[in-house]
Amino acid sequence: MVPLGNRGDGGRVAQAAARTLTPVTLVLSGGKNPCYVDQQCDITTTARRITWARFHNAGQSMVAPDYVLCHAEVKTQLLQALRCCLLQFYGSDPQESRSFGRIVNLENLHRTTDPLRKSGKVAVGGQVNEADKYIAPTILCDVIDSDPIMQQEVFGPVLPILTVNSIDEAISFISRREKPLCVYAYSSNSKVISRLMSETSSGSFCSNDSVLQSLMVVLPFGGVGASGMGSYHGRYSFDTFSHRKSCLLRNTCIECVTYLRYPPYEERNLSLMTWASSLSQKSQGWCQIL
Repeated sequence: MVPLGNRGDGGRVAQAAARTLTPVTLVLSGGKNPCYVDQQCDITTTARRITWARFHNAGQSMVAPDYVLCHAEVKTQLLQALRCCLLQFYGSDPQESRSFGRIVNLENLHRTTDPLRKSGKVAVGGQVNEADKYIAPTILCDVIDSDPIMQQEVFGPVLPILTVNSIDEAISFISRREKPLCVYAYSSNSKVISRLMSETSSGSFCSNDSVLQSLMVVLPFGGVGASGMGSYHGRYSFDTFSHRKSCLLRNTCIECVTYLRYPPYEERNLSLMTWASSLSQKSQGWCQIL
């Protein structure tokens, strides 16, 4: 089992395993986790949960929402609510906050800041301090699909917001991209949740919250397509690391009734086998009725 953030690393692991026919389970972030915010939702709670999920550990999480697909009717309210949550969580200067982390190394910092500078418009944050490995919690608006921030994996405290006009547009947008590790949906309309869950493909799905599905050991955790293969957690980890060996234990008794399987094959054999098969089907039918 290999949890990796970089799909390239995951591909190399899979290739190495293939040479020795070694089974492998990969958890990757190749699909960028989408988060749909419907016009029918509790904006305050939605913003709080998205802010926590995206910016904890300075955004260095495989299961965090990578971008928001926000319904046009609530874009202004959501942006204001996200801004308030950041102020509440990390204060007016997040660099001084003991609750806000740092980027693990300069390589990852540059991998985050390079597309950040070339995408959308900074609505909140945007400050960078390389010496401190610090990137401020940043929200980008006016982002489009072709922006660099939408073309690569980003492990940093940056949240792009894209606008959609319907649930159909959101589903179409998600389906055109590679399959993500997680899909998130915020809505008080159960039909919207049901559609996103059934009409998109991802390793996991969570409605009206983020990240928590990956923490529940009773649920399998893994990816599909660009986000990996296989799953683990709880008993699923046991299954992943186990091989099911089929075992049939017999003895040499009652050999006399198995002569039908041995040559020479004659019409009589076929008739007896057909008769035995019909009896078996009838007995199964009676068992189902009982």
